Amino acid sequence: MKVYQLFLVTALLIVSCTTSDPNKELEEGSIKNQIYTSKEIGWSIEIPKGYEIVSKDKVEANEKRGSEILEKASSEKINSKLLKHLIVIQKDRFNALSSTSEPFTEKFPGEFQQTNKKMNELLYRTYIDQGVKTDTSSGKETIQNIEFETFYTTVYSPKGDVGINLIQYSKLINGFSFGVTICYTNAQDKKTLLEAFNSSKFKN
Repeated sequence: MKVYQLFLVTALLIVSCTTSDPNKELEEGSIKNQIYTSKEIGWSIEIPKGYEIVSKDKVEANEKRGSEILEKASSEKINSKLLKHLIVIQKDRFNALSSTSEPFTEKFPGEFQQTNKKMNELLYRTYIDQGVKTDTSSGKETIQNIEFETFYTTVYSPKGDVGINLIQYSKLINGFSFGVTICYTNAQDKKTLLEAFNSSKFKN
């Protein structure tokens, strides 16, 4: 099972943890002058002011916890060995942006979209199984002339108030399933993170 959307679960578990040398924390790509660049994807994004990089150790710990939740919900073994966390940035526990890549070769036309749909359904069931009130929807968005599959999630508090919002973007690029997830709790952080991603660059 492909798990590039795993951060939709683990985003809820982020805890602040930064590093003095960000490049040592990256699985792929580099950071220069507050701009992260992934050579595999051909993608670069400027890190917004006030946001810091989450350490590799913390991301991996969150991934493990998220995998356990998904495995329980799906009764399937989650294999994330090929998944790479490109960069994860956050302002605080629930306002963050994560990006991942995973090799993906379509065996038939439309397999990528089909996989996205199955993962979206699994994530929705996972929240519901955890007793969390959740609304979801899917669509498409164009970023820098590239059309992304999108998945929107609103997670409610026990009192019924909106707690957390997530927007997940996915696209097959250069033989990789590329995903970006934006997690926010307020209009200002939503604006900041969306502006950062909308202004990011893709090199074909």
